[in-house]
Amino acid sequence: MSDRKVAIITGAGTGVGAASAKWLAARGYNVLINYARSSEAAEATANACRAHGDARAMQGDVSNDDDCRRLAETAMNAWGRIDALVNSAGTTQFVSMQDLDALNAPDFERVYKVNVIGPYQMSRAVAPHMAKTGGAIVNVSSLAGAQGSGSSYAYAASKGALNTLTLSLARNLAPEIRVNAVLPGMIQGRWLKDGIGEDGYERLKKQWSENSALGTVCTPEQVADVIGWLVTGADVITGHLVPVDAGMSLGKPPVVAR
Repeated sequence: MSDRKVAIITGAGTGVGAASAKWLAARGYNVLINYARSSEAAEATANACRAHGDARAMQGDVSNDDDCRRLAETAMNAWGRIDALVNSAGTTQFVSMQDLDALNAPDFERVYKVNVIGPYQMSRAVAPHMAKTGGAIVNVSSLAGAQGSGSSYAYAASKGALNTLTLSLARNLAPEIRVNAVLPGMIQGRWLKDGIGEDGYERLKKQWSENSALGTVCTPEQVADVIGWLVTGADVITGHLVPVDAGMSLGKPPVVAR
């Protein structure tokens, strides 16, 4: 068994997943970096993590239970332990929420398989190994799941389901395993730019910055800071849904005329 702790991070080729892998590697974790399609980006993330310890990139579709079990088995075969799981893999379909005909049942099924069933299957795959020494699971949800907003009805509904899944897992995997979720608002980066285009991205970023209490938009690294803390420093916190939104859900205080 490795003396270093071990983390599996799904969807870790880019964005929050990649930032989380680097955060944990820099603090002494060996990391298994899962990706679905971004092989070059995942290898780049793994190379960055290798500056601190052992890191491996591994393809796998979290909606496939065999792939989830294979990820857990690979980590155990390589290092003999699993201490943390960050469920960062996610997908959506960018459509207007004003258009109720823009989604059909297969669209919902595809999003739910990755965003809800995937985290469940990954948690199930790692739980027996974590239970031996204790561990932490962090689900990357979204403010969309609490507010019913976002890139589509399917996405918002799936993140709402992920929030509920987080609470159920936290209750039933305790006391050995802590389970929490982060709920980012808008995150700077390629994923959203690719989804809504450069112009739409810049407009949305301006709107979020103007309406958030802190006057800014989070980066993947800032979200990873919270994920890392939930893994390594929040020893008595479980079953919490933590907004990471620069105060967007809080909003700016009203201006009171004098």
